Amino acid sequence: MSWTLMIHGGSGQIRRERTSAEADIAVRDGLSRALDAGAAVLAGGGAALDAVEAAVRVLEEAEPFNAGRGAALTADGTAELDASIMEGHTRGAGAVARVSYTRSPVALARAVMERSHHVFLAGVGADAFSRDMGMEQVGNDWFVTDERRANLADLLAKGADGYDVDMKYGTVGAVARDMDGHLAAATSTGGVTGKRWGRIGDTPVIGAGTWADDRGCAVSCTGAGEYFLRVGVAHAIDVRVRLLNEPIEIAAAAVLDEVTALGGTGGVIVVDADGQAHWRFTTPGMNRGLATSGGERRVALYADEG
Repeated sequence: MSWTLMIHGGSGQIRRERTSAEADIAVRDGLSRALDAGAAVLAGGGAALDAVEAAVRVLEEAEPFNAGRGAALTADGTAELDASIMEGHTRGAGAVARVSYTRSPVALARAVMERSHHVFLAGVGADAFSRDMGMEQVGNDWFVTDERRANLADLLAKGADGYDVDMKYGTVGAVARDMDGHLAAATSTGGVTGKRWGRIGDTPVIGAGTWADDRGCAVSCTGAGEYFLRVGVAHAIDVRVRLLNEPIEIAAAAVLDEVTALGGTGGVIVVDADGQAHWRFTTPGMNRGLATSGGERRVALYADEG
């Protein structure tokens, strides 16, 4: 009858000396509220799938994170949002990419999973499906914040070409095990600052940025999406757990070593079929949180927080 919830709010150049007191407080508040939302579902006997959606929806609404409101902007100054969700006992999955008007991309990803015959919708088609399903719509400018406009202006002024190498803020995600022993994972992002040409990273790709299988583990990823795509990080971790019987900490380390060898950085959160949870990252920090039925609760940003 135990449950476990782990969340992340992105990995990257998250350092104490580069983070203002106000930003530190805002990030911790967002993570704490997301834990509260997901934990309330699980403590009430709810499904892991409901818990990860609830947690990610809170993070999508919180401006410090790169998902939903506060998402990174394209080179044209607009928001193009990606999200995915997966449940472990059926391996049902849904994903959307380049969504422009749906207030909660992760909720739309779940609608794709449960209310269509498909797994992955993108662009104008995903937006049309969203309207057809009666999902809450907002103007694209609702996602745009002054901070993100400043991030984009700075990137373009430096002559950078569509890639936010600093990655101070990143993707958000959640993984959970519920009282019935089922797993689920969800991930949502605005992508990278200054992206062009319809760029899509790992977040909405099932097996790269998100994975859940009751026989192994649930995983949500954050980091340099191009590298996570090439390694298929989320599924690769599950394969090592399920087929090689590796503990999640060993599996996560091995797969992130592959990402590092290719030149990428990032992090993962993982929960296994027994409810054991682990986070690992190869960057200076990762916004993250953990709550369990045993009373454990942690929120952390920097590497030295354990």
